[in-house]
Amino acid sequence: MAKLLTLYATTLIYNIHTGAHMASEKTRQKLIDVARQLFAKNGLEETTMNDIASASGKGRRTLYTYFKSKEAIYHAVVQDELDRMSEQMTRVAQQDMDPEDKIVALIYSHLNAIKEVVQRNGNMRAEFFRDIWRVSLMRKNFDRNEKNLLTQVITEGVESGHFDVDDVPLIVDIIRYAVKGQEVPYIYGRLADGMPKGMSRAVVQKIIHRSLSKR
Repeated sequence: MAKLLTLYATTLIYNIHTGAHMASEKTRQKLIDVARQLFAKNGLEETTMNDIASASGKGRRTLYTYFKSKEAIYHAVVQDELDRMSEQMTRVAQQDMDPEDKIVALIYSHLNAIKEVVQRNGNMRAEFFRDIWRVSLMRKNFDRNEKNLLTQVITEGVESGHFDVDDVPLIVDIIRYAVKGQEVPYIYGRLADGMPKGMSRAVVQKIIHRSLSKR
């Protein structure tokens, strides 16, 4: 009986803690989502902590329990967007397709995802660009995940005989930095100016083929 009571008490405490954690995460995510909407509508400078507290219906005390400043919640918004981008790229990497096609798909998943983020966030886009380019720590997890995915796909391509690559880490870095450098022109439609829509992908496919595939 004592063992059963102990087990019951332990399970009860675990469930309480788990439920409290889930409720806490749900509240935090709601605050992030509300802040994202306000930043997108009004911009970072014109949005106050009072605005976020009022719109979320949680009150200032709850808001400050999770985020000590507007800058902190803004960083959480950007990080949340980057996490979603990483999830999209991970899903692409898990698909069953030719390694060469998968590299191209990862490149365009990156570019399309960040374009969607910026376009969706309206008045926040200037601040988003500023932080994406100037606050490298905010991209740390995203960049690490992208590097791991590219490394995985290229290594698989080498092992399967599709790719002829002597230095995988170097090729991965070249691809990553090349793609990062195309974010702004891609978002604003300045990439391959004058080229029919969709043509750039064929060019990228050719570059990847010539760079990685066996002759």
